[in-house]
Formats: sequence, structure tokens, C-alpha cells
Amino acid sequence: MKALEKLDAHLKTRIEDLGKAKKEGRKVIGYTAGGYLPEELVLACGAIPICYVQSGDNNALKDAGSYICRWIDPFWRSQIAYLTSKKDPYYTIADLIVIPVTDNHVRAFSNTAGFYTPEVESFVFGVPHVKDDLALGYYLDGIKRLKDKLEEFTGVEITESKLKEAIQLCNRERELFRQISLLRKEDKVAVSSRDFVALHHGSFLADKEVMVDVLESYLEEARSGKPLSTGGPRILLTGSTLASGDTKVMDIIEESGGMVVMEEFAEGMRPYWGSVELDGDLMSDLARAYFMQRVCPGWFRPGTERLDFLIKLVEEYRAAGLVWYQLMYRESYKVESYFFPEILKQKTGLNMLVLESEYDTGAEMGTMKTRLETYIRTIRS
Repeated sequence: MKALEKLDAHLKTRIEDLGKAKKEGRKVIGYTAGGYLPEELVLACGAIPICYVQSGDNNALKDAGSYICRWIDPFWRSQIAYLTSKKDPYYTIADLIVIPVTDNHVRAFSNTAGFYTPEVESFVFGVPHVKDDLALGYYLDGIKRLKDKLEEFTGVEITESKLKEAIQLCNRERELFRQISLLRKEDKVAVSSRDFVALHHGSFLADKEVMVDVLESYLEEARSGKPLSTGGPRILLTGSTLASGDTKVMDIIEESGGMVVMEEFAEGMRPYWGSVELDGDLMSDLARAYFMQRVCPGWFRPGTERLDFLIKLVEEYRAAGLVWYQLMYRESYKVESYFFPEILKQKTGLNMLVLESEYDTGAEMGTMKTRLETYIRTIRS
């Protein structure tokens, strides 16, 4: 599609463009995956948000071995490797790194980054694991401290008018992702999983206005385009993290005749089901949208909200199968993978396939391919 070509062309010069922006006095704010940093705050002070979502290469884990033990989620070990090795320019261009700490794996990245890369300042705030008024207040206090830090760091005041404008821009991006996603409910799907995921990953690096333009173009093309040729089983793909560079599961599903119609991940995919309301105090509006209204990750307590949402997605997207793709040592998803198959079976009649990865393509691909091919063949029969 031409929209994706436009995005690719933009990203090819993105590092160069960021360098020029820094020379002009703008700040680049790097931040960690998970969806708990309101990009609106970064945009409202004239800075540029860049999210760290690259992973999937086992060589990065070898680099990380000098800085962290093996028993950490491979995505977060990869983040440590990219930051300390300075091999990826997106990980070296940030003037400030913002880390919303969601669980122990993110904390490991935070502690390691603070110790081994002290030349780049970090700002850390916590994300509670329950949804109630006290937790909302804690999260709101965290993003208020972030607002103060960004104003101090950039020398730009985040006014109400600037923040409102940034919220409206990000709301438009979320709305476009939502509209594209809803097209995948149709019998004749025109949006591939590879395209949808590429749009998400691109959105973490691209200029926001350029990204909105790309999404508008893609939506128009998808509405008028030809349906995908595959008529295979509709698959819902879920798990903790779907990183940029980690496409093996999607690739094998497509090669085996399946069709992914929905991806639900806590990290690597942008939360897009809701928008930020503009009906009161804007900081409170941001906190409600980013913390209370979004579907929580697997490490929240209780975990029923996310699991109920998965059932809803299975039904609404008429999935014939659910593939649970978890990363090794991400214990919260590992625990759920033991009891959710029974819940899924009781409520939908579907069987679930659980896959686990440590980004070791050579060792994993054969078994993973056999299991996915067998699973899709079973669905067809």
C-alpha cells in the first residue's frame, strides 16, 4: 500500500531528521514500551517522543549478558542491550529517558540504565497494579511530576491550550487505529496483521502529524482495496510483548494458511480502544484514559478484566483459534497461560495454543512451526 511506502520513506530519514531537530534546540524524549506514558505531555512542550520497541534478535541477549542475569524477560534484556551497546541509533539519540515502571522486568531495565548509562538522565515513575481511586491518584501524581520534569528539562511551559491540542492529535491517531482495526471484523478482510503491526511499530518512531496522515491514507486504501486472498482460520494473537523485529509467529501463521485478525499485547502495540476526554482538568483526563480506561496488562490484580476482554475480542472478531505468545520468564503471563485455556474453552469452545520464546530463532523455529501448523490444521478439520 502507498501509505506504508510513505511511512517507510519517512522512517528512512527519521534519525537524520531527529538530529536536525536537536540542533534547532528541540529535545528527544525516549520512553519504554507499555503504553503508560502520555505522549501528549511530550508533544505539548515541543519535544519529540520516541518509544523503545525494537527486539527479537538473540544476539542482543548475548550483549545483555554482561549487564543483567538471564532470568529477566528477553524483551527487557534486549532493551538493556540496545541502550548499553549503542548499536541502535534510536537508543542513543534521546536527551531524557522516561520509564513508567510497570513490573519487575521494567524495574530491572530502569536500574541498569541508571547505573550503566548515567550520561543520559532517566525519569522514573511507578504504575500501580490495581484500579481504584488511590491507585489513580498515585498514577496522576506520577504524570504530574513528569509534566514538571518536562517543563524544567525543555524550558517550555505546558499550557492548557498546548496540551489540549496534543490530546486532540493523539486522539485522532487512536481513532484511526480503531477504525482500521474494526475493518478486520468483516468476512473479507483487507488489512493484514503484518500491515497493522507495522503501523503500530512505525507510530512509536514517526512524527505524530506524519503518522496521522499515513493512517488516514491507509484507512482510505483499506476501505477501497481488495480483500486478502487467504480464507484460512481467523486467529487472535495475544501475549505480553510484540516487538518490532519479532514477526516469526505471524509469519508462520500466514504460511500455514491462517489469518491473524486481532493482536492484543501489553507492550509493542499502542492502546487505541479509548480516547482522552476533554471535559475537565486535562491532567485528570489523561490519567483516567491511560490508567483506568485502558485494558490492563496481565500483571494487574485481579486479571479478570483482560481475560474478559480477550473473550470479547474472540467473539467480536469471530476468531476460530487463539495463539498465546509469551516471552520466557514473564511470570504473570506464564501463570495465566495455565488456567485461561479452560476459561476460553468453557466460554467459546475454542482450544488455545501456548507458545513461548527467548528470541532464539534457530532453536525455536522448528518446534514452533510444527505446533502452529498442527494447530491450524486441527482448526480446519
